[in-house]
Amino acid sequence: MGQDLQKRKRRSSRPTIRQPSSTLRSKRLLNPLGNDLVAKNWNKKETTTQNYRRLGLVSRLKAPTGGVEPNLASQKLQGRATKPVDPFAISRPTGAVISEVRVERDENGKIIRVLDGSKRKKDNPLNDPLNDLDSDEDSDEDEEEEVEEWGGIDDGDNTKVVAQLEEEANRPVIKKPRTLPKREIEWLQSLVDKYGDDTKAMSRDRKLNPMQQTEADIARRIKRWRSSSS
Repeated sequence: MGQDLQKRKRRSSRPTIRQPSSTLRSKRLLNPLGNDLVAKNWNKKETTTQNYRRLGLVSRLKAPTGGVEPNLASQKLQGRATKPVDPFAISRPTGAVISEVRVERDENGKIIRVLDGSKRKKDNPLNDPLNDLDSDEDSDEDEEEEVEEWGGIDDGDNTKVVAQLEEEANRPVIKKPRTLPKREIEWLQSLVDKYGDDTKAMSRDRKLNPMQQTEADIARRIKRWRSSSS
């Protein structure tokens, strides 16, 4: 049965349609036409990811799927690492924390108050990294926090192409007034020549208004035409 179908296809006058393979499509050179600066600095011998990385741009927001040369140095360092470091592991204290303070006791020997008013560092036997952030309300009111002002994004590592693209994006755009098409102007002129300012009669004319534009739409178009011509 299969051989008969093949013979019929060979004898048929209809041309065979072959689908383009993905390998030929992948070998096709990419010619960027979106931006003149990117097109001038584009290297056709490199992949899209390599070109964007060289220009200091981002080709995609997701993780890269290919077109990137492997970093052998980082792979060697990852191979040497035998045991991963746990950031939540609690290390044992190396020595006991000993401190002395002056206290006041009552007749029974119970501590009433601490006489030593000097500020000392809070005990941290478990080496908790959040120990310094945990403080009382009184100490928070006394201490003034110094807030460092944000100076913006550091653009020292930007390439020349990125600087040119930012300069092009920051240029003020000159807004051009919208002009009506030539055929529409001729159509409005014929309506005005016949009816003057009577837009109601213009909307009822089946010959000059075959698309059945409404009275309000014709009035709006005439107003725009007169404002653009003045």
